Amino acid sequence: MRLALIIANLSLLVLFPVAWFAPILKSGLLPFLSLSENSIVSALQGIWKHDVYLALLMTFFAIFAPYIKIIGLALIHFDLLSARLLAPLTFIGKLAMADIFVIALYIVLYTGIKVAGVQGRVETAWGLYLFTGCVVASLLISFLTARMLKNG
Repeated sequence: MRLALIIANLSLLVLFPVAWFAPILKSGLLPFLSLSENSIVSALQGIWKHDVYLALLMTFFAIFAPYIKIIGLALIHFDLLSARLLAPLTFIGKLAMADIFVIALYIVLYTGIKVAGVQGRVETAWGLYLFTGCVVASLLISFLTARMLKNG
């Protein structure tokens, strides 16, 4: 089980960056025009232009928090970090869930906006599912690591 947790955790080092650049949603105003694709990175770039503090917060939630957790868990798995730090690492990993909430809120708000009588159109893309899957997998790996450490 330990080896499976190590492999799953380290695979997130590759999967999270893919999720950051993958299209999370497609949006547009007119139903007959093509939709523009947005990724987490492109959304962060847009936020940086308008609100630096929000951009810093979202960058921490989407990029730094998951990576801190993955690296911390890897150090615990290889006995290079105390298992007592598992609880704070799990909390840090849960912060990435805030990003999923913000994306969902954006979709709800955007689909409710009418510009000049035209309803906005938003479609989820595969990157949203990949990012959500990475976050959930990270939470599961934390849970299973805690259980493994408790059982010895």
